[in-house]
This record gives sequence, C-alpha cells and structure tokens, in this order.
Amino acid sequence: MKLLFILNDPPYGTERSYNGLRHATSVAKKDGTEVRIFLMADAVSCAKRGQKTPDGYYNLDKMLTVVARRSSSIGACGSCLDARGITTEELHEAVHRSSMEELTEWTLWADKVIVY
Repeated sequence: MKLLFILNDPPYGTERSYNGLRHATSVAKKDGTEVRIFLMADAVSCAKRGQKTPDGYYNLDKMLTVVARRSSSIGACGSCLDARGITTEELHEAVHRSSMEELTEWTLWADKVIVY
C-alpha cells in the first residue's frame, strides 16, 4: 500500500506534525507499505536542520532522520519555504525542495492520503 502524509502545522506549539511523523514512521515499518511525506505551510519548518530542543522534548529534526530511513521521499513546498525564508541549504539532508506539481504526482500515486 502506498501512503502520502501531508503535514501543515509548525513543528512546535501544536503536536499535529509530531503525531503525523509518528504515524508515518509506524506505517512505514509495516511490510508492503511505501510512505511519502509532503511538508507544506508552517510544517516546512519541521525540516529546518539543527533544531535544539530541551532535554526530554521531542525534536522533529531527529524524527525526520528516523522516518527517512523508512520512507521513500520527503518533500517540502518550495513556495512555503520561500515565504518563511528557509533556504535549501538549511533543510534536513533527507528533505528536498518540492512543488505543487510533485504533490499532485504523489497524490495520484498514493492509495491513501492522510493530512495532519
């Protein structure tokens, strides 16, 4: 089964992106699944490299490393990155600059689309 997870919320302040990445990681561990993740709106900040969080607090930068080992691709909306002043060089190494065109292709590819 092919699943696309679309995340919209910021990395911190709500737990939607955190839970979306947890869910995507859990699904990606199952045999016969292929997972892709698309970050848009404030969720593109999840892909900012070098996040520093207090001890014992979740860190989405580190979570992306875990899910990247199991998912085929993680994209971040280019327009959303530009609007937030995040450059390609600042992105987590597993995340690529993406587009609405690629999101459209991934949506048509997926058997299921899950939005957080």
